Amino acid sequence: MGLEFGNLTRMRHVITYSLSPFEQRAFPHYFSKGIPNMLRRIRASFFRSVPPFVGFYLVYTWGNQEFEKSRRKNPDAYENDK
Repeated sequence: MGLEFGNLTRMRHVITYSLSPFEQRAFPHYFSKGIPNMLRRIRASFFRSVPPFVGFYLVYTWGNQEFEKSRRKNPDAYENDK
């Protein structure tokens, strides 16, 4: 009928390798090397990533406090009202 879907063209000088999923290990050295590497990378980038978040949090809380203060009425302005 024609060529199959996986073999539509013939490519020269291209070598492909495949490995059966049953011969692979899904998470090799995940606990022995992966988690310590993750902790090392977090420690290395801590001082580059955390200060902007802390700064944003401080500005955000300060802005909300100032907004709530500006919404309140000044009681001194209404001392003489009856």
